[in-house]
Amino acid sequence: MKIATWNVNSLNVRLPQVKGWLEQNPVDVLCMQELKLVDERFPRQDFEDLGYQGVDSFGQPTYNGVATISRAAGRDVVRNIPGFDDAQSRVLTLTVSSEFGDLRIINAYFVNGQEPGSDKFRYKLDWLRHLHGFVAGELRQHPRLVLLGDFNITADDRDSWDPVGLKGTIHHTDEEREALRSLLALGLFDSFRQFEQPEKTFSWWDYRMLGFQKNRGLRIDYVLLSDALRPMLRACHIDRAPRKLPKPSDHAPVVVTLEGAA
Repeated sequence: MKIATWNVNSLNVRLPQVKGWLEQNPVDVLCMQELKLVDERFPRQDFEDLGYQGVDSFGQPTYNGVATISRAAGRDVVRNIPGFDDAQSRVLTLTVSSEFGDLRIINAYFVNGQEPGSDKFRYKLDWLRHLHGFVAGELRQHPRLVLLGDFNITADDRDSWDPVGLKGTIHHTDEEREALRSLLALGLFDSFRQFEQPEKTFSWWDYRMLGFQKNRGLRIDYVLLSDALRPMLRACHIDRAPRKLPKPSDHAPVVVTLEGAA
């Protein structure tokens, strides 16, 4: 079973690239972030035509938005973080069937935060606290859980092209990294770091200043798995190919492979 996450940075713009990627990489589940469109305009039929029975979206005009498409229909859908008043469409949670039992999948577009000390940064930290409580509750009910998406956090210095120069800036602060460590401490692990990876492997590159060409990137897109899924993990990689296309998303897909039975 293959599960992928991809911040598509406008599905209206990137739909042909997403469809082309799925034709070449027929994953079982694709979680997308930053749709930038309302649910009424979500191209459901395009994904159904590719064989995805489950097509669930949670969008809004212009900004944010998340969607999960899956071979098996999703169920028990939850939008955003219950109990946290949020006008932004950032979290979509659902259950899908797999060969090793039900999987609870939390697709999240983490708050950017803009600048440490700002109102948006305080919103990010508050959002992260509420996400922590939500994930803890979901894990108690669903031992096979996947938390994935655009985290807008570098886990450590390996995940930044310039950890010294960018120290303390957004995505690199101690507060953000501590929030990520707290999520992992609930009983999750970073699938990417379970395998030997080339140095300076990133999932996001700025459009400006030849960021991709110079590999000035960040790894901010993650697939976290619950400990119950550790025996099934076979691979995790970042697919840079879509970032080389004309007018690409600034993010690349992250793909995990799970095999075996629980």
